[in-house]
Parts: sequence; C-alpha cells; structure tokens
Amino acid sequence: MNVMKKIEILIFLFFAGRAFSQTRASLLSHASLDSCVQYALRYQPSVNQSLIDEQIASREIKSKLADWLPQINLNANYTNNFLLQKTVFGSNVISIGSFNASYAQFILNQTIFDRDVLLARTSANDVRLEFKQLTVNTRIAIVAAVSKAFYDVLLTLKQIDLISEDIVLLERSYRDAYNQYKGGIVDKTDFQRATITLNNAKSQKRTAEEQLKSKYATLKLLMSYPQDQSLEIVYDSAQLMDQALAVDTTLQVDYNNRIEYQLLLTQKRLLEYNLRYYKWGYLPTLSAFGQYNLNYFSNQFEKLYSVNYPTASAGLTLSFPIFQGTKRSQQVRMAELQLNRIDYDFFAMKDSISAEYTQSLSSYKSNLANYFVQKDNLALAREVFEIIRLQYSHGVKTYLDVVTANNDLFNAQINLVNAAFQVLINKIDVQRSLGTLRY
Repeated sequence: MNVMKKIEILIFLFFAGRAFSQTRASLLSHASLDSCVQYALRYQPSVNQSLIDEQIASREIKSKLADWLPQINLNANYTNNFLLQKTVFGSNVISIGSFNASYAQFILNQTIFDRDVLLARTSANDVRLEFKQLTVNTRIAIVAAVSKAFYDVLLTLKQIDLISEDIVLLERSYRDAYNQYKGGIVDKTDFQRATITLNNAKSQKRTAEEQLKSKYATLKLLMSYPQDQSLEIVYDSAQLMDQALAVDTTLQVDYNNRIEYQLLLTQKRLLEYNLRYYKWGYLPTLSAFGQYNLNYFSNQFEKLYSVNYPTASAGLTLSFPIFQGTKRSQQVRMAELQLNRIDYDFFAMKDSISAEYTQSLSSYKSNLANYFVQKDNLALAREVFEIIRLQYSHGVKTYLDVVTANNDLFNAQINLVNAAFQVLINKIDVQRSLGTLRY
C-alpha cells in the first residue's frame, strides 16, 4: 500500500469518525417529554426552514434598502467604424469620425427620494416580525404534535404494563383452575375458560406491542429522529398528572396571546403600508447622478489608447408622474378593499379561537371528571376481585365469577389510564387555545 493510499484511508476514517460522533451526539439517551420537544425544535425540518425563511426575508430587506446607497457602474465600449460617415462642407465631401473609437464611462447614481425604497424602509421591521411569527407558529404546532405523540406512546406502554400484570393474574387463575380440575373439584370447563382468557390476554399484548412500534415511528417522524435508532422514553406519571390537573379552568381567552392573531395584526399593518405606497403614486422620484467619461479616437488601432479626451458631468433627475390613466386610483381602491377584507379575517379568527377554547375546555373538564370516576372504579374493582378470588379458592364462588371480576379489574385499569392520558392531551389543546403553550 503506497503512502497516498494510506493518507486517503486516514482522512476517510477521520471524517467518518467525526460524522459518527456527531450522529451519536444528536441522539437521546433518556427521552423525556421536554427533551423530545427540544430535539424536535432543533432538528425538525419545518422549524429550520422557518428560520431560513427569516434569514431570506432579512437579506431581501437589505437588498431593497441597498438602493439608498450610491450605485456606481462602469460601461466600456470599443467600436470599429470601417465605413465613416460622410458630409458636405462647402464643395468638398469629407469623412467624420475615426476608424477606431473607445470609451469608458463611470456613472454614479444616488437616490434622494423613491417611494419603493421608502416602503422598504418603513415596513422592514414588520416584514421581519411576520417571518418571526411564522416561525413561532411552526414551533407551537411542533410542540403540540410531539407532546401528543409522546403521550400516545406512553399510553401504549402503560397498556402493555397493565396487560402484563393481567397475564400474571390470569396465569395464577389458570394454575388454580388446572389444579382443581386435576383434583376433581371442578369440571374441565373452568380450566378451558382460563385457557381462553389467558390466550386472549397474550394476543392483546402482542397487538399492543405492534402498535407501540407504529407510535414510536410517528413520534420519531415528528421529532425528525432517525427511524433506525432506538428511542426510550422516560417519564414520571405522578408529575405528568400533577401538570394535567394544574390547568386553570377560570382563565378567559385573550386573543392577543394567540400567535395566529398576532400574525394577522402584522399582516394588516403590511397592507396599510401597501395602501400608503399606492397613495404615494403622485410623488416624484428624485436622484443625483455624476458621470466621468474616458474617450479614445484614432484611425490606427495601435495608437487608439495613446490620447484620452475625457468629459464629465453631474446633475439631478426628477421624474414626476402627471397622468397614468386611472392606474393609481385603481391600485388605491384595490389596497383599500384588501384592508376591508382582512377585517373579516379578524371576525372569523375571534370566533374560531372562542369556539376552539370552549370545545377544548369542555373536553378537558369532562375527561377530568371521568378520570376521577375511573379512579374510584379501579379501587372498587380491585377490592371486588380480591374478595371473589378468595371466595373461589374456598369453593364459594364459581370460576366464571373470578373471570368476570378479573375483567372488571382490567377494564377499570385500562379506563383509568385512557382517561388520564386523554386529560393530558386535552391539557395541550386548552393551552394552545389560550396561547399559553410553551415553545
């Protein structure tokens, strides 16, 4: 192996190692809700595209404002006049000009007043603000989507845990039924029912485990997390429920807290700038200019640039619109109609926000009430199951009673988990409708 080949391999390994370390650095070792949200806000393409859009808008504004600065241009030309112009002077026909001509022209223009540049300067801050608000709107949507996907994964994990616990109980009941059947205490139907119930529980667990893969894939997609990398979420159930129960249901909607409303206000201001722009249509355009020309003439090309005949000038250019048909008045009216139209967007936005808040708050309150009911039901179902299981072991109750009590307990656990996570999802909707969702 020659030296160059070794160097190429070392370079490849160096950059490959850096790429691998950067990839590993971007993975989450413990994926809490907050870390998942922060990861999404850093790597999600839509968020990064919004940030790039902000930079593009800023560059576009600077590009327009650059028209306030002096503009310097250079024009150069070479002409070969192989047939010179002829004219009559007295009784003689003479040629005018030279066979070779060349010039270089330096032109300086300075805008003094122009409505296009004035519009760019006055609206620059609101244009930047609009793109920042669009980024905020994107971030809020990502936070809500990732949070709900996280809760969905967590719900499935809890369901799998409950099914696993249920399987342990069913296996115990299965063994009890089998032993009683072998001992001749009961017939084989109890044993058969235990087998069916246990098999159904195991099937439910396999189904939930497959659903978990799909829900993890959805969470990774929303986070822009590598699909081929593992993601293990961590959580504190008590803390999550404390946060869910901490929602203040007495708050009233403040439209100004909603980013959509703020964005609409900014868009209205931009339309007002647009109206003023068209109203400024009667204003003149004023600019200053200066020129310096290098002129060269010669009938012999090799002597063309030996002598320069410079000229220079400076002045002002005023362009005043006198009559443009009805163009300006039509543009002004069009801009006024656009402002009138956006007022209806405010009415629709307020109605939409109010309805959204009412619906989300109603869902939150109803599911919160359901959560407390299911919490009481679980305590009762657990007590009933323990009593019936004890009675069955003493031959007082039938196995069917045990199966029914076990199903009631399992359903109570599932209902409580479902209610809890529905409250968590409703909390996100309430916070988003109020405009208080952290991003």
